[in-house]
Amino acid sequence: MKHEWFVIVNPVSGNGKAKKKWQPIYNELKKQEFKFTYAFTEYEKHSIKLIENAIKHGISKFICVGGDGSLHHIINGIFNHSNTINIKAIKLGVIPIGTGNDWIKTYGISKNYKKAIQTIKKEKTFLQDIGKITLTSSNKEVYFNNLAGIGFDAHVVNYVHKYKHLGFLAYLVSTLISIGSYKRSFLEIRFNNLIIKQKTLLFLIGICKFSGGGMQLTDYISSNDGQFDVTYVDKITLLTILKHIGKLFNGKITDLEFVKSYTTSEAVIKVLDNKKTYIQADGEIIGSGSFTITTLQKALSFIIP
Repeated sequence: MKHEWFVIVNPVSGNGKAKKKWQPIYNELKKQEFKFTYAFTEYEKHSIKLIENAIKHGISKFICVGGDGSLHHIINGIFNHSNTINIKAIKLGVIPIGTGNDWIKTYGISKNYKKAIQTIKKEKTFLQDIGKITLTSSNKEVYFNNLAGIGFDAHVVNYVHKYKHLGFLAYLVSTLISIGSYKRSFLEIRFNNLIIKQKTLLFLIGICKFSGGGMQLTDYISSNDGQFDVTYVDKITLLTILKHIGKLFNGKITDLEFVKSYTTSEAVIKVLDNKKTYIQADGEIIGSGSFTITTLQKALSFIIP
């Protein structure tokens, strides 16, 4: 069983594209002589249960057929069992079908399923950092592989599902709609020897390079150096975003003086007002309120070109 692949398919990824494309993906896996079993997720976070069962049966090689959210849940399924398995032995490949497909952009993984399968076949791995968020209110632990944040970006994520039919533009449209209505939260943010205590628009914690449908919102350095790439903004106007809209996608937004960039391996974030302030990880709302965040360096092997 250890040499067999377990394929997890999210049939609703990409507005249902994953379900439609599964048969040709299945045929291609057979053509490329993969030995595998597969399962469709039937509800949110179902992949966590599927991973648990697969690990119990000795499987250590997984393929995600879906988007960033699907990958996020699979990773949480893996790390939820970190006390009972050898995570270093696990290999995770991706056949991307989603709205944003942001994580794959850092590594140049093809959105063409045949090319993505060819990449997985070679089993070239890269040990990437994983972020761990601990929610203060519940002590719940959530893991992420791309980018997390509190404030405005999580507010935008709440809107995105309404515009998913627009593809990657869903994030940009949601950003423009939200900027005028979002009310900033009063946060205390501690990392390194710095304390930020004021009303805050957003605080982003990045591992990889892209988020929000191809935006580059952090000053990306490396995805396995044990450091988060942090972006902090206290306030911004719609006019300013429109003026610099191109910089959201070409990585130049972090050069502007109202955007502060840092690196850190851990941080403590406290919400100091009564406003419900959401937290997102990999484009998924994971809770609200205060939390701590730490880096797990070179924690999981992903299959990349």
